[in-house]
Amino acid sequence: MLMPRMSPGERRAALISAALAVMRRRGIAGTTARDVAAELGSSSGLIHHYVDSMDELVAEAFAVAAGEDLLQAETAVRDEIGAVPRLAAFFDAYARGDDDGMQLWLDAWSEAARRPALGRISRELNERWQGLLAGIIRDGIREGSMSAEDADSSAWRVLSLLDGLVLQTVAHGDVISRAQADAWARAGAEGELGLPAGSLRGAVRTP
Repeated sequence: MLMPRMSPGERRAALISAALAVMRRRGIAGTTARDVAAELGSSSGLIHHYVDSMDELVAEAFAVAAGEDLLQAETAVRDEIGAVPRLAAFFDAYARGDDDGMQLWLDAWSEAARRPALGRISRELNERWQGLLAGIIRDGIREGSMSAEDADSSAWRVLSLLDGLVLQTVAHGDVISRAQADAWARAGAEGELGLPAGSLRGAVRTP
């Protein structure tokens, strides 16, 4: 079966959408050109005609899915006034992510060493998450609402705690709940940044 007539951009988008569907269903390690072709209703030979490698396709599909979550967090943070409400919005946006999205991150980190393109994309996105968080902390230091010796280091510690706890809920769902992971991560951030306990709950302004 041949792909319907499309522009090059449409073909690329269709491939990425098909790859992402397979990745969510079978995991990154289990995603093959044959699987993507079947999802698309095409042949694996045609897949290779449009992409140089499956690593490239998987990386692009991951970038689309993970990038959407980051964009939502950036938008949520930008809509708030003050560092503490912005940090609370960061946690709120992160908490709205679904298990499928975190499973993709878990898969990406697991496969990054074997897939250079995926490793590069996952690192870039991770650094953007850290950069968003570090910017909030710098603002908090400037306005006097937060304390930290180094905003970048604090951002990595907070993000690592948040990622680690949430990934526990994905990999071992019966160990801790998402609500527990969220509460512990916020408490950890409050301690890291010298905020009073409970500061990151209910800090987001309402319309």
